[in-house]
Amino acid sequence: MLFVFLGTDTKKALAALNTAVSKLKQSVVRVSDASSLEDVRAALGGGGMFGEKRSVVLDRLSDNDELWNLVIDRLASIAEQSDAFFLYEEKANAATKKLLQKYAENVEIFDAPKSAKARPTVFSLVNYMNAGDKKKLWVGYQQELSLGNATEAIHGTLFWGVKQALLNARDAQNVQRSKRLLAELAELPHESRRHGEELEYALERFILSEV
Repeated sequence: MLFVFLGTDTKKALAALNTAVSKLKQSVVRVSDASSLEDVRAALGGGGMFGEKRSVVLDRLSDNDELWNLVIDRLASIAEQSDAFFLYEEKANAATKKLLQKYAENVEIFDAPKSAKARPTVFSLVNYMNAGDKKKLWVGYQQELSLGNATEAIHGTLFWGVKQALLNARDAQNVQRSKRLLAELAELPHESRRHGEELEYALERFILSEV
């Protein structure tokens, strides 16, 4: 089964997605554009004949062409699986929407008002991180957790923020800093799994020690 959430109002879209995921009370697998190709393949592959049903969250994979092409190629098999797949994309053209609607059980669209920015700075965490304000970033992170926002979604937001900072960097120092943060955030989910550490605590450690 495939459930699709689209739109530029990322906060509302992800809130609706996370609510839908929580209702199923299944084990949750989350992948984003920061995930490896192997992790995404495993997520799309199904839990196996005797495996428990899963809720699989595909968070903005179109930001990575290789991962997105894999998802597009497997839409038909995703729709037929007993696992529940929840896909979020901020922007999708008409052709992509039509393709997703073909395979999805349901498509919900959450667009911000046209007068608002395409990606609102609801994610003040991004601003704090780019400014190097460790205290405000940590406090904001704790607030996001207290509101029930998934750690994986927060990680994805910070990853997006660093990519934007890298694209907009105007000097060598900012380029170097953004590249370092981008590499560390990309590695963080894999590192936390290797050490048996919850991503929530790994991300907090990153915030306190690296930003």
